[in-house]
Amino acid sequence: MTAGFERRGGELVCDDVSLDALARQFGTPLYVYSWAAIEQSFRRFDAAFASVSHLVCYAAKANSSLAILTGLARLGSGADVVSGGELRAALQCGFPAGRIVFSGVGKTDEEIAAGVDAGILAFNAESEREIEKINAIAHGRGARARVALRVNPDIDARSHPYISTGLKQNKFGVDIARAREIFGKARGFGNVGMVGIQAHIGSQILETGPLAETARELSALAASLAEDGFAIESLDIGGGIGIGETTLSPETYAAAVLPALTGRPFRVLIEPGRAITGAAGVLLTRVQYVKQERGKNFVVLDAGMNDLLRPALYQAAHRIEFVDSAPRTRTFTADVVGPVCESADRFLHDTEIAEPREGDVLAIRDAGAYGFAMASNYNFRPRPAEVLVENGTARLIRRRENYEDIIRPELV
Repeated sequence: MTAGFERRGGELVCDDVSLDALARQFGTPLYVYSWAAIEQSFRRFDAAFASVSHLVCYAAKANSSLAILTGLARLGSGADVVSGGELRAALQCGFPAGRIVFSGVGKTDEEIAAGVDAGILAFNAESEREIEKINAIAHGRGARARVALRVNPDIDARSHPYISTGLKQNKFGVDIARAREIFGKARGFGNVGMVGIQAHIGSQILETGPLAETARELSALAASLAEDGFAIESLDIGGGIGIGETTLSPETYAAAVLPALTGRPFRVLIEPGRAITGAAGVLLTRVQYVKQERGKNFVVLDAGMNDLLRPALYQAAHRIEFVDSAPRTRTFTADVVGPVCESADRFLHDTEIAEPREGDVLAIRDAGAYGFAMASNYNFRPRPAEVLVENGTARLIRRRENYEDIIRPELV
């Protein structure tokens, strides 16, 4: 059986489970994930780096469903977290603190304290001031924190500007040329250990060149720091591997970066998120209206930008397929849109598609990452339910929100 989504008898299924049946059972919009596809992706990354000491740290921000986090923890994955909430979720779901790295440019005192108390593998520190704060907070708690310095190598990820993080004008990390100076200052801190170097140049990267260049820059820097007497243990090359119709496979990624890492005495950390869960999820949505106005066609869905923000935010293109097997011979050019009161609430623009009927169920593909994780209650819309298919059985892992869920925190 192929892990994930395929057609059986013309119908789109998830690991042999009918998506049409899931839409009827749980309603739409509905996120559906294939555990087999998630596990397969994680194991491929793990195997691709088997020739070096390594840890695959799943980027929890991509999809922080507790069910998925728990499954990945059981597989031996590490976790890359970017908030106190993600740290708490990772610990709750079974990730040992020694397999957790804490990234993010704006860590609060409370978040740093939580990481220090947990004894995490490393803080990926984004500035000198952050290292000073970590040292002070660790001192106040009678602890010693492990820190990796996030450097900015000024390498263009060649992806969307909103998800490019490795250029000198981006807010992330410090100039790679200042790393030695910052490590030298940190030698005077009694409550931090500078144990690693980290970089993450962006997301949805589909070319190996920028990733290989980053690995070379980091490897050379780490070796130089080690020669100067710094106790470098880890070399974290980040994540950002892209998916879609053009995909950068774990094997191709590893082949590009390993030449710069092999033979070094450092543990290699990688932080894939989208590449593990993205293709393992779909957003099921039902056609509400097929509308023609002034010669332009619109297909109006019950899923909107509050359910899947990426097309509105990044102009991301997601494949959209009919779930059923009914033949459709007539095509037309249309915008596929949601119900939210924004013109940006659009999944496809002026695209030739098979003409749907009201009530048809569509699957928006590659929605397993940055889908539900970025969903909101905009327009007072409840967030979708989530279903995980595992061993041929579908189970609800998050129920659909209702009005009472949305207003519960409010004080009137």
